Formats: sequence, C-alpha cells, structure tokens
Amino acid sequence: MFDVSSDRPARQPALFLPHGGGPCFFMDDPRDIWTNMGAFLRAVPDMLPARPRAILIASGHWETKGFAFTGADEPSLIYDYYNFPAHTYALRYDVPGAPELAARAADLLAGAGLAAHVDPARGLDHGVFVPLKVAFPDAAIPVVEMSVERTLDPARAIEAGRALSPLRDEGVLIIGSGMSFHNMRGYGDPRSTAPSVAFDRWLTDAVRQPGPDRARSLAAWEEAPAARFAHPKAEHLLPLMVAAGAGDDAPGEKIYGEQVLETAISGFRFG
Repeated sequence: MFDVSSDRPARQPALFLPHGGGPCFFMDDPRDIWTNMGAFLRAVPDMLPARPRAILIASGHWETKGFAFTGADEPSLIYDYYNFPAHTYALRYDVPGAPELAARAADLLAGAGLAAHVDPARGLDHGVFVPLKVAFPDAAIPVVEMSVERTLDPARAIEAGRALSPLRDEGVLIIGSGMSFHNMRGYGDPRSTAPSVAFDRWLTDAVRQPGPDRARSLAAWEEAPAARFAHPKAEHLLPLMVAAGAGDDAPGEKIYGEQVLETAISGFRFG
C-alpha cells in the first residue's frame, strides 16, 4: 500500500522511457534490434536514488477526456498488441495498484484546474507492463497508470506533470512511457534515418534547456524539424511532456540513445 502520510524518502526523478515495440523484450530477437534498449531498461533501478515507493507512469496507449488514473488494487493487464506469438499473451505482471496514489494524483490535477478522474476498472496496457516488467521484474512496487488527454495538447501535458511533481518528494517515480520517434510506416526504412536524427537533435536540445525554456520549446514541438514525420500523431510524445513538466527547473539530460529500425530513439531524465 502507498501511504501518503509516511515519512518522506529520497526525492525521485522523472523519466521518459522508450517502451519498444509491443512485447519485443520477451520474444526471440536474432537481429538484436531490442538488445540495447532492454539493457537500458534493466539499468533504470541503478539510476535512482532509492527504490521507489510507487510508480506513476503515463502511457501513450491510453487516451481519455481529461486525465485519468488507474485505481484498481490489483490491476489487470491489457494485451493491446496484435499478431504476436501466443506466449506474449500469457505474460504476467501481477503488480499491486495504489488507489491512494491515484486519488492524490487526481486531486493534484484538480487543484491545478485540470480535469482528472480515477478509473477503478482500467488495467495496465503494454506501454506500462512491458517496460516495467523489464526494469522492475519482481512486480513489487505499486503502479498507477496515467492517461494522456485525447486533445494531445502538449502545454496541458506539461502543466499536468508540473502539478504532479510534489509526488517525487514522496518517493514516487514519475515515468513517461512512449517513443521519441513513432511513425509506424517509417520504422525499418533507411530514408527515415536523416529526418529522425534531425528531430532527435532538436528534442535533445529542447530537453537540455532550463525548465521554463524547456516547457516553451516542447509546447511548440510541431515547429521542430521533421516533427510530423517523427510523430504523425503525438500520443507517444505526450508522456515526455508529462515527465518534463514534473522535472526540476534544471536542464534535463539524455540517458539513452541509439538507432532502432533505422530511426533515432532516445530516453531522458528530469531532476
């Protein structure tokens, strides 16, 4: 159980993590496409000041009117990927939920004038359980999933992250789970490399700005080079906005980067 009244532990950062392609880390990978990304995710616990008391993770695979948080005591899994091997639909991640944290998060957003609610029935989609199963395989840390608002307004996502930032002082690790490049038609095409690199360089420069400047740059992400090629729809980028908003005013940092399926993919840390 997540107890908001207990003594404050070490302040946690906010992270933006790539979640890969479907259940990719639990399949044969003869070309080592996902090897380095998997190794990065496994190293996440070593990047933290202490084991988190809970994880709040925004997923690009859940869009709602306003923002929403999972409130189940024992969240189910949503296998929202298609045409993968049968064993990937039997994956388990029996992590505890944290209804108290979900309620507190919704209250923080409401206090900032943002619509938010707790969904007691919603399970965890693969943007949550796949990367967390790699990073925290013991499934012992309580998890709450956060949706992205279906308007996909980057400024509101940043504002939501800012409202949630006090949770970091309560030992909550805030994660944005998405992909810094997400154009399904562009993956695996050598013609995607140059525009994806251009967008990645812009994104990295934006992240490395101090908080107020970072927020302004990220809110205007569509002005970046190859922006709409990198993200024909922004749902996989919005979790980064949440993490960036939850970060300190200090510059963010790039903590992962490589070319995957001919495209530049990155991960970032804030605070």
